[in-house]
Amino acid sequence: MIVGLPREVKDHEYRVGLVPAGVKLLTSSGHTVLVEHAAGEESGVTDREYIGAGADIISTADEVWSRADMIVKVKEPIASEYGRLRDGLILLTYLHLAPARELTQALLTSGVTGVAYETITNQLGHLPLLTPMSEVAGRMSIQVGATYLEKINGGRGILLGGVPGVVPGRVTIIGGGVVGTNAAKMAVGLGATVVIVDRDLERLRSLDDIFGSRIRTLSSNPYNIAESVADSDLVVGAVLVPGAAAPKLVTREMLRAMPRGSVIVDVAVDQGGCIETTHPTTHSEPTFYVENVLHYGVTNMPGAVPRTSTFALTNATLPFVLKLANKGFAEAVKSDAHLKNGVNTYKGRVVYEAVAKDQDLPYSPIDRLM
Repeated sequence: MIVGLPREVKDHEYRVGLVPAGVKLLTSSGHTVLVEHAAGEESGVTDREYIGAGADIISTADEVWSRADMIVKVKEPIASEYGRLRDGLILLTYLHLAPARELTQALLTSGVTGVAYETITNQLGHLPLLTPMSEVAGRMSIQVGATYLEKINGGRGILLGGVPGVVPGRVTIIGGGVVGTNAAKMAVGLGATVVIVDRDLERLRSLDDIFGSRIRTLSSNPYNIAESVADSDLVVGAVLVPGAAAPKLVTREMLRAMPRGSVIVDVAVDQGGCIETTHPTTHSEPTFYVENVLHYGVTNMPGAVPRTSTFALTNATLPFVLKLANKGFAEAVKSDAHLKNGVNTYKGRVVYEAVAKDQDLPYSPIDRLM
């Protein structure tokens, strides 16, 4: 198989889909790897390292896309890349299609086989390819929130950890999964007052066992969310419904009770966001205000720390890249139900039910199409 590794083009996206170790495994198995010139540069990986692993360096993205049987990326294609999509191409990347109607239509029109990292599962029902970036984004959410709480950055001038004689900042984390847990680790480490809200009581019990008296837990309902949000300096949206749009749990009305200059970091923005007033932003223009509350909605947060993120991500994705390359698409998904769960589009059809439901599109089980 010819595997293509293009340079990412999304705003301030510095990650790359394969590192030299992965390239070496692919080329040692008889596959060809085409790497766009300088694709890994911003993650600290040079063309020379890729060449040493057996890759061919290609000068243009167009050639990488046109020659490859499978493209391995980090982020979903943006509008400037839609023209490179074509029938029969396997696209392995984060897609987050539920709120992305234009991208979904581009994949369907082109006939691309879209395999989404974020819906591949494991034996426990977890999302192993989403986990490493959720860990990064969760930890970054507190780092970012603390930065924007500074007055010079538009916040209300709060130091999250406080100092002796001054109360620390207050953080509400909505969702106790991977993002929420990692956000809590950072917030607790800084000395903030932390509340985690989740609808799963067993998860709240687990979080209580992990953090003990260093956090408070609340059962998720509109009343509890409103009360906690109103008392917060920083709110982190950390809700995930696999493959589907995130529910809007924090309303505009709730924001009116928050202190002026408070900060919201909605990590769920990739799936539409769990804050009613959130919309996607970029690293170039990351924030906006609604009801005097600063919102941060960057959809590729881990792209800001590409060295860490690239290696964490490729540790998780490489086994699936190898399986698709070694077995071919049809045999790979027939032999691996977890990989099959990652297929979102195939032969011009939506084959992931949650995406079809959120976009009011026909759902076609992939088994019927293969």
